[in-house]
Amino acid sequence: MKKICIVTGTRAEYGLLKPVIEKVHLSKILELQLVVTGTHLSSEFGLTYHEIENDGYPINAKIEMLLSSDTSVGITKSMGVALIGFADYFDTNKPDIVVILGDRYEMLVAASAAMIARIPIAHIHGGEKTEGLIDEAIRHSITKMSHLHFTATEEYRKRVIQLGEQPDTVYNVGSLGVENIKTVQLMKKDELESELDFQFTDSTILVTFHPVTLENLTAENQFKNILDVIDHHKDLSVIFTKANADTDGRIINKMIDEFATLNNERCKAYTSLGQRRYLSALQFCSVVMGNSSSGIVEVPSFCIPTIDIGDRQKGRIAAESVIHCGSSVQEIECALNIAFSKEFDNKAHNTKNPYEGEHTSDKIVEIIANALNIGIDLKKNFYDISVEI
Repeated sequence: MKKICIVTGTRAEYGLLKPVIEKVHLSKILELQLVVTGTHLSSEFGLTYHEIENDGYPINAKIEMLLSSDTSVGITKSMGVALIGFADYFDTNKPDIVVILGDRYEMLVAASAAMIARIPIAHIHGGEKTEGLIDEAIRHSITKMSHLHFTATEEYRKRVIQLGEQPDTVYNVGSLGVENIKTVQLMKKDELESELDFQFTDSTILVTFHPVTLENLTAENQFKNILDVIDHHKDLSVIFTKANADTDGRIINKMIDEFATLNNERCKAYTSLGQRRYLSALQFCSVVMGNSSSGIVEVPSFCIPTIDIGDRQKGRIAAESVIHCGSSVQEIECALNIAFSKEFDNKAHNTKNPYEGEHTSDKIVEIIANALNIGIDLKKNFYDISVEI
């Protein structure tokens, strides 16, 4: 039995990883080691590790790391705490491979500890661009530490190869998030409304906004502009999902709570909807607004517009249903008017999602299992594309 260690640190990332976790958990030749860290273990962010337990997956370890601070100093110290925890876990449990998704600082810590422990890494969602975030540098750093790569588009695959990774270790498998839309049993409208205590209308929008981590102290002003636009449109009903544990995320979450309290007849705020409720809600929303990667990757599959605000997702491949705009009141207002226009609604309904794949989680698990069976050489040879030019 090959030991597959899968690391998760946030609610969104767990939702994406869930089909991979499920297949490893049920495998007769693979042993699941599930390690939970980050906001999963924080009461402030909903103690979302309970969702994992409720889904029936055994958690091998809970690695505490999150200090009560969202400053750059606090986050850096949290990373130091996590590094100690991962070092101890890998030394004791000795997984055969570590599976990491994405580009958050929790994953950089896990990858660093695995690299030093001489454990191969499989990285999901490499090669992407997000020019407004520290995640960009983290993502490419994890790529250079990893031995197997699973990208969401062919362009992203080529970018990982451009970083010097051997082409036969880089696989374009599509997005796990898009696969989940096809496989998760979504809730009916009345069931979801009852569970959320919220009524969906023809003017319901879902808002998720995170800090742009390469900008200094812009979160409060940018989110205030979003709230000003929503306040101007009294006909809108709004579902807010709160920001994650990035620098200044607590500022946004405090503003959400205050606005939702003042407008409780049409606004609801949630620390975490969970994967099923989130995807189910997208069925009944007219527009998704904010700067979450989900608005770029998953939402186009629901044939509704996304308003992508600011630079957090700048550089990502996006469907035609995505409206990119600046963070001023005027720019957000203009984008909202476009999103609710009949012409753009028709465009969204005919959009092809560039992140579509086939059997994404099956491919990931099969490739990992085959690679472990053959053996993974930790000594990587840099693939130099200049040789081909």
